[in-house]
Amino acid sequence: MEYRKMGRTGLKVSALCLGTMTMGKQVDEPTSLSLIERALDLGVNFIDTADMYVNGVTEGIVAKAIKGKRDAVVLASKGGHIRKLAAKYGEQIVSGPIDLARPKHFRPWESGEGTGPNDMGLSRKHLMQALEGSLRRLGTDYLDLYYAHMPDYDTPLDETLRAMDDMVRQGKVRYLGCSNFRAFQLGKALWLADKHNLSRWDVIQPPFNLLARDVEYELLPLCLEEGVGVVPFSPMAAGLLSGKYDKGKPPLEGARYSLGHWGYTYNKPYWNDLNFAAIEQLKAIAAGAGLSLSRFALAWVLANPAITSISNGSTSVAQLEDNAAATGVRLSRDVLAACDAVWQTV
Repeated sequence: MEYRKMGRTGLKVSALCLGTMTMGKQVDEPTSLSLIERALDLGVNFIDTADMYVNGVTEGIVAKAIKGKRDAVVLASKGGHIRKLAAKYGEQIVSGPIDLARPKHFRPWESGEGTGPNDMGLSRKHLMQALEGSLRRLGTDYLDLYYAHMPDYDTPLDETLRAMDDMVRQGKVRYLGCSNFRAFQLGKALWLADKHNLSRWDVIQPPFNLLARDVEYELLPLCLEEGVGVVPFSPMAAGLLSGKYDKGKPPLEGARYSLGHWGYTYNKPYWNDLNFAAIEQLKAIAAGAGLSLSRFALAWVLANPAITSISNGSTSVAQLEDNAAATGVRLSRDVLAACDAVWQTV
């Protein structure tokens, strides 16, 4: 396993970060526990979760898996995701183009009938409450990394940064980051942290893969310039870059795209003729490099000098082992140039 420094910090993390979003729903608990155990055996020391993954169930599974091994793991969680407001509170209004991966109207996450207006977002009240909940479910008194999960246009950014700085000063969080933020928002956050002497965001989680490369224009150069680590999610376009899908057939049973409303809504931007045509070209490039498309897709993300680690989930041990092998692959300049040519068609 390869280990990389997270941005300008001294923290070293495995090039593969085990994502856990599917654990507790798409992947049952026994399988999830075996996946985490095998990942640790393979040298993965970086585990990513969030309070809204299966409404806290996932964090509970992670807690069981790392019990007795806590200090050997770089543990990351997130707070502040928009949730579906309970009907008794009236109409829900979501401000701003929230999601970097899907810049359109956002559907809030289902989280139960008791969800109130302060049970979401990046206010001091909610973030402090969210962190305490994550610590309790994860069975730990600190997180190595805590992310602001998505932008909150109703909360001043300095309020969020001051609250997260307090978490560091209290010893409950070691490093801070954000997910789904745009380049200008990260730049503003770095400026505010510098201006007010606050703990800064040292890592960001954007979507990034062979079919979604927009972050290369602004966000990744900013991160290289300012020493911010990058841990992209969806490096395989939610599995589409495994090459196992056929646009003319229904999604495979049990795979991400077949998970009812959420599976389709979450990944719909990828499911189009242009991307399927690009995948055929990428399959040929991968085959020429002697690689499966899935391993090739992960190795391509890791080849970018801005990338610290890839946050990637697995549904089986065999899949996990194949994904981990991608960290040892090095792609030639000619192969990378061929991928650039495909991106131009997309």
